[in-house]
Amino acid sequence: MSAFQHLSVNQLIQMLDENTQVQVVDIRDGASFEAGQIPGSTNLNNENLAHFIGEADMDSPLVVVCYHGISSQNAAQYLHEQGFDEVYSLDGGFQAWREAH
Repeated sequence: MSAFQHLSVNQLIQMLDENTQVQVVDIRDGASFEAGQIPGSTNLNNENLAHFIGEADMDSPLVVVCYHGISSQNAAQYLHEQGFDEVYSLDGGFQAWREAH
């Protein structure tokens, strides 16, 4: 059983509108992140992962974004195992976000 939850783009939009404490991490490569990202998101990679975990609020919702919503599931599971209480994987990934905007 996975410890993270799936989140649709519409649910994320609603969550961002209602809760300023939502943390969004984007695990795509740096160039893709620079080309476009969800406002307020952090580009998370192997180089800054430990720092992010050390600085992040483990009690605030955490949404993991990748290209199409596949890789983010493994990352969400890992981050939950690191102590984040409320972790989501964005279904459809950044592609779905871009299509919705």
